[in-house]
Amino acid sequence: MEPLVSILIPAYNAERWIAETISSALAQTWPRKEIIVVNDGSIDQTLRVARQFESKGVSVVTQENQGVCAARNKAYELCQGDYIQWLDADDLLSRDKIAKQMKAAEQSQSKLTLLSCGWGYFIFRPNKARFVATSLWCDLSSVEWLLRRCEENLHMNPATWLVSRELTDAAGPWDTRLVGGGIDDGEYFGRVLLSSNGTRFVPDVKVFYRLAGSGSLSQIGRSNKKMESLILGMELQIGYLRSLNDCKRSRAACVNYLQTWLPTFYPERPDLVQKAQQLATSLGGRLFLPKASWKYGWIERLLGFAAAKDTRSYYNRAKASLLRAWDKMMHSLECNGSLPSQANDADQWVD
Repeated sequence: MEPLVSILIPAYNAERWIAETISSALAQTWPRKEIIVVNDGSIDQTLRVARQFESKGVSVVTQENQGVCAARNKAYELCQGDYIQWLDADDLLSRDKIAKQMKAAEQSQSKLTLLSCGWGYFIFRPNKARFVATSLWCDLSSVEWLLRRCEENLHMNPATWLVSRELTDAAGPWDTRLVGGGIDDGEYFGRVLLSSNGTRFVPDVKVFYRLAGSGSLSQIGRSNKKMESLILGMELQIGYLRSLNDCKRSRAACVNYLQTWLPTFYPERPDLVQKAQQLATSLGGRLFLPKASWKYGWIERLLGFAAAKDTRSYYNRAKASLLRAWDKMMHSLECNGSLPSQANDADQWVD
């Protein structure tokens, strides 16, 4: 009998996207699958929309709002799969994603191999998703994967991974202390990598990552809770890398990782800046206080770094809003037939 794959979807206020996400899970060509949606106390119509898909292969449960990590843990408690496919409530999978990764799993003949694939980001139109390959898009040892991630500040969308139950059990539950900024999945898959014998990259399948806007969990902003979560998650991930390899390159990669994220804390949280500096010192390095780029340097000279940082944030939000409005309009025109839809790999997840 073929292995059962559990597709686990945590959902919070995702009424706009959840139907597409569940449809993408149902469209998987891998025959033995179960889909579990955990509604994490949504205050919109997420639960109502999700329950329209309830069937023998789709279960929908609800709980009080506890955060995405708690929702993921609940979904895993309920699942029976031999392999686990994590899927956020606004993302999409190519139709053959699981099938091709399962073929790679069978070829590897090891339940400790972690399967990954490429991912691209989009707003409203998955047929316009942008796929930008990084140095993580290949077969790697666990330590090399973690090194490259820290050295280049890289990210892998959680849905790219396919994880055996053995690896999932070895990693333990998602850390409910971590919220936002992608730090929760970075820390979690750091633990998965610790228990794995390396990653196997499957090049011809894809994940579609939706840029959901300013309300997304990935946005940190000035949230003290998210900033505290970020520094905790970084400290944990640095420990994971050093437990595998504490060489000069590893320490330098960790210092670079801290330096990259230092502007998130500066100047609003001097205590977290100090903590990051102490971590860098323990690694044999040092951090430099961030400086504004040339575009905002004149604001920093006149009003300080905080003003330059705020101006950059306002500009990026305004630019993102315009791009979202444009993409939404083009999506509506395509759906209404006013413009021809340009099909590509995104069509793999729909009938």
